[in-house]
Order: sequence, then structure tokens, then C-alpha cells
Amino acid sequence: MSFDLIKGEIILVNKPYRWTSFDVVNYTRNIFRTELRIRKYKIGHTGTLDPLATGLLILCTGQQTKKIEDFKDLEKEYIGTFTLGATTASFDMEKPVDQSYPFDHITGEEILQAAIKLSGTYDQMPPVFSAVKINGKRAYEYARKDKEVIMPPKTITLSAFEITRVALPEVDFRIVCSKGTYIRAIARDFGTELNSGAYLSALCRTRIGNYKLEDAIETDSLRESIFGKPPVT
Repeated sequence: MSFDLIKGEIILVNKPYRWTSFDVVNYTRNIFRTELRIRKYKIGHTGTLDPLATGLLILCTGQQTKKIEDFKDLEKEYIGTFTLGATTASFDMEKPVDQSYPFDHITGEEILQAAIKLSGTYDQMPPVFSAVKINGKRAYEYARKDKEVIMPPKTITLSAFEITRVALPEVDFRIVCSKGTYIRAIARDFGTELNSGAYLSALCRTRIGNYKLEDAIETDSLRESIFGKPPVT
């Protein structure tokens, strides 16, 4: 595999757990600066992936950064796990469990019906712990200060919502969705549909448009894959 790094490339990376998307950008930029001996090197990602999620992150470098906006509207695919019977303020594991609910009453058929009901096109209320801008600030800035904000709903489309495993309280899924979809918010709504609670306990992005996770490079292999050099230890 050869890369034209001066002209620019589209690089697929498997984002590690607990890394932010900007962590990946900065890590990659530092490698490029060192190897190319270029102080300023353009690089950016095409769409944020939460720190607690893993999976496909697309990086654009050099002149390819002009194409970042072209990726915004692409369909995305995720796999992951909802944990029923509890909720958190962030709808994932960033915050501790704040309430517990019964889940023994939930049947497999009810789980499938909840997935069907949450499929299609509808208005989703984004999480307060999100990067949605409210009056010029990110929503999470208000949330972290315990300030109440009114979140504007966003129209999203779930073209696929497949239940792949049920082992209560865990439910595994595969979701194919439009831009702007918050899987954490789906966890919240999923729990509500089942007269219980739920939060997102695992998430992996497996596809963006026609770009697939199986073709992505691991972060600790970036230097070797691109420059033919082993990682610095």
C-alpha cells in the first residue's frame, strides 16, 4: 500500500477505546510531522466518534481535507450493546448509574417490537451530554455545570435496527442510520419503550458510506503501515 502524503490521503483508522477523535488526529499528525519533517501538516477527521466508542474514523490529510464535508451526509453502521434495567445521565458509561428499573418482565418479542418502533424516520431528542450547539456553546458545557437546556430535536433515519443477541440485561444490536443520529439517545428511547431503563454499554462504528472498519489501520500500526517503520516505544 502506497500513500501520496504530500498531495493528501484518506486514511481509515480504528479508534481505540477512550481515545477522543482529536486524540487520533493529533497522534497521526505527530507521526506525519516527524516522518515528513513538515512542521504544519493538514489533517482532520470526517465525523466525531465518542471516547467510549471504538471503530471506524476517517482521516483526511493534505489536500484531501477539502473533502471532509463530503463525508458528513454518508450513512453509518454501528454494532453495540444496550444494558437494560438502569439509566445514566449521559445515556452511556461516561456517567454512573443514577436509577435502576425492573427488566425481568421484558420478553424477546417486546425487544424486537421496540426495535421496529424505533426504526424509520422520526425526530430524535439529542442527549444533553453532546456537542450540539445551544446559544453558541456545546450542550455538554451546560450539562457539566448542571444547567438545564432545551435540546432541539433532530430528524434522523434508522434504515436498519437489528437485534443480534439477547442475554438480559444485555441486548446486542446492529444499527444503520443517517447523519446526526445519537446511538446513546436510542438507548434511552429503547429503555422507555420497554417500560424500563437502558444505557449504551458498548459501541463500535463499522461502516461510513462504503468505507469499512475491516479496512482500517490500528493506531499502533500507523507508522509501520504508512512509513514502513515500527512504532516508537
